[in-house]
Amino acid sequence: MYNDNPTLEGVKKQDEKRQGEVFFRQQPQSQPVYPAGTRRFYIESYGCQMNFSDSEIVASVLSEVGFAPTKIMEESDLILINTCSIRERAEDTVRKRLKVFNKQKKARPGTKIGVLGCMAERLKAKLLDEEKLVDLVVGPDAYRDLPGLVETADEGDKGVNVILSREETYSNIAPMRLDSNGVSAFISIMRGCDNMCSFCVVPFTRGRERSRDAFSIVAEATDLYEKGYREVTLLGQNVDSYKWENPETKDTVNFAHLLEMVALVHPDLRIRFSTSHPKDITDEVLYTMKKYENICKYIHLPVQSGNSRVLELMNRTYTREWYKERVEAIYRIMPECAISSDVITGFCTETEEEHRDTLSMIDFAKYSMSYMFFYSERPGTLAARKYEDDVPLKVKKRRLAEVIEVQQRVSLAHNLADVGKTFKVLIEGDSKRSAEDFKGRNTQNKMLIFPKKPGLKPGDYCTVRVNDASSATLKGEIV
Repeated sequence: MYNDNPTLEGVKKQDEKRQGEVFFRQQPQSQPVYPAGTRRFYIESYGCQMNFSDSEIVASVLSEVGFAPTKIMEESDLILINTCSIRERAEDTVRKRLKVFNKQKKARPGTKIGVLGCMAERLKAKLLDEEKLVDLVVGPDAYRDLPGLVETADEGDKGVNVILSREETYSNIAPMRLDSNGVSAFISIMRGCDNMCSFCVVPFTRGRERSRDAFSIVAEATDLYEKGYREVTLLGQNVDSYKWENPETKDTVNFAHLLEMVALVHPDLRIRFSTSHPKDITDEVLYTMKKYENICKYIHLPVQSGNSRVLELMNRTYTREWYKERVEAIYRIMPECAISSDVITGFCTETEEEHRDTLSMIDFAKYSMSYMFFYSERPGTLAARKYEDDVPLKVKKRRLAEVIEVQQRVSLAHNLADVGKTFKVLIEGDSKRSAEDFKGRNTQNKMLIFPKKPGLKPGDYCTVRVNDASSATLKGEIV
């Protein structure tokens, strides 16, 4: 069921093996087309931003054959859930939702249920045969096949395709912007991952890295700007390892080049990106960010651990000292830049002293915020095969609580330092708490809440002075 060779070469061999696999039945060559609006699909997304972006690709594929989106599960003919396998809790959430979907299926016979994304390959046999929870299982590189797979399910068979691709980037599919605020949008620039972090399932669930045609990315950004969007987030598992070769000129476009190309679409189009691997945040990238005002001064730079020995076990390919040098380079080149991070506590054999190295790294890097978790062993990963998950759950949770406490203190200090400053803010919409207030983010990705003023609307820029701050939010007024 799982890859028995957890290396990059192993993933390559697994890809080759899958090319010859035959799943349940041969998929039809032609895609069915349904009368427009006669069938509806409902989709939920969990996990990273890439999953939400992929759901927009799925929506586009289905709309092309006559399916219409709905936000009401009870009126849908096709219920899809885009899944995440990064942590056990995410998988548990998906299983609970599938049970809810199956109750709806009984109430509305003929409804089909499908699992998309990262859980598809890992748990396809369980979901289809043992638990009988789904009719469709579709991997992240097989969304073009969805209409045919739905037809297969309609005929009484299971619709399955979890083959990973070395070429698929969906570059010629215009995503359907689901739940869009009309201001911000995602653009997927690459797929897969070649970094074999020992704790991570992504190389096995999403395949090897491949970068999208740079010109199609610029074209999508241009189209979004012309439609009124004012911010795009470039997405990839390791976005800064982007590398595309122009087949005509043989010139290579790296991430720094791509950032510049998108920044030049229009000065009023903001550019963000996520997620960055520390090894690929080069000075060239940093100087490109500094050069263009519309490239946001914010970098998500996951550290995972602040200790070199643990980092080596994690196969993160850098040491504590090397990571600190990158942080120093960011602040040296862009003093106003904000950095956020991912942190895992209680990784295999982690000691109390090593845990304290992580706490001190948060203080050193002055993260504006972090995503923080205790270690969750994932089947099929290198860590699950080589290392004993020997840190007790109680200790993991206590260390996580300590990490959260330190990060909240650092985040509060980070935000309090902004009181009295003014920022250019892109208005995203109404505040969740009051229709009298707008919300919007500054270049450092910090959320600001401020009273509305006549004549301003979502998508407009305004200047906001910060008057107050919490560890999560800045409050101010338009000046």
